[in-house]
Amino acid sequence: MNRAEKINFIASKLDEYFPNPPIPLIHEDAYTLLIAVLLSAQCTDARVNQVTPILFKKAKTPEAMIKLKVETIMEIVKPCGFFRTKGTNIFNLSKILIEKHQGQVPRSFEELEALPGVGHKTASVVMSHAFKIPAFPVDTHIHRLAARFGLSNGSSVEQTEKDLKKIFPKEEWEKRHLQFIYFGRNFCKARGHIVSECPICKVL
Repeated sequence: MNRAEKINFIASKLDEYFPNPPIPLIHEDAYTLLIAVLLSAQCTDARVNQVTPILFKKAKTPEAMIKLKVETIMEIVKPCGFFRTKGTNIFNLSKILIEKHQGQVPRSFEELEALPGVGHKTASVVMSHAFKIPAFPVDTHIHRLAARFGLSNGSSVEQTEKDLKKIFPKEEWEKRHLQFIYFGRNFCKARGHIVSECPICKVL
């Protein structure tokens, strides 16, 4: 199959298996999503979803968060790993949101990425899912699948993001990003990947 046929095939399979993919992180608004994504760095979504309800019961706004001691935040987020850094970042970014953004999560990549602990991927998730501003967050699953499917050369996450943005229309980015994640987790895993059992790889 040629490149166009391959892209159409991949898109149709993603739509077949995950037509309406949900956001895997529990959240209520832009702020709680931002905190959840920050905690998900080098941690499973399942683990984050066990921790955030405990944290958000105590504080689900920047104003409530800075009333907690940094040590309290650290203790709660400990199961997510890197808890000292993550706890400190959550406290500090909450303070900045109050001081610079009237307690609101900003709606620009530049302002989001200026917050402690917020990289491009985290900013992309918030822009896409909280504000519906087109973005294509690339995590390890997406990076792996894009290379396996021959959609990107896998040289870097940044390159993968650029390549996927060229391939898929803007209005599909939010859905495709989630579909890739779920497909990677269910059929196209990093370890023990069996090509003959993967609905896409066995055809490509």
